[in-house]
Amino acid sequence: MADRSKLEAQVLTPEGEVFNGELVQLSTRTAVGEVGILARHAPMVARLVPAELRLHVSEGETRRYAQGEGWLEVFANRARVLIAEAIPPDELEAGELRERLDDAERRLGEAEEGSAVQERAQREKRRFEAFLEIAEGQ
Repeated sequence: MADRSKLEAQVLTPEGEVFNGELVQLSTRTAVGEVGILARHAPMVARLVPAELRLHVSEGETRRYAQGEGWLEVFANRARVLIAEAIPPDELEAGELRERLDDAERRLGEAEEGSAVQERAQREKRRFEAFLEIAEGQ
């Protein structure tokens, strides 16, 4: 890599590669909070939660995605993001997300405490809340 102020990054989903190249910074949310990855960041592995993934390609260019759950690995000036989905904000439909959020909340309210149904409804609720926030914040 020629530019020491950048890091190599790769974003992968089950559907394939979303991004592969150099970045100034990668910003996202882990299970313990927000994280910004710059060149020569310390090695780490983190669980990712539904949130906005921001790929700062250059000073004036940032690519944004609604990210699903997944993992972030940083090692040797490379960041690898493995996520369930990466959706550009302009492809999110706020109305549909509101309906799906309402459905998840209904199922959460009806689910038995500690059940797999409750766990799944809670995860879907968090996902739809995060995606709706991204869709409305375009």
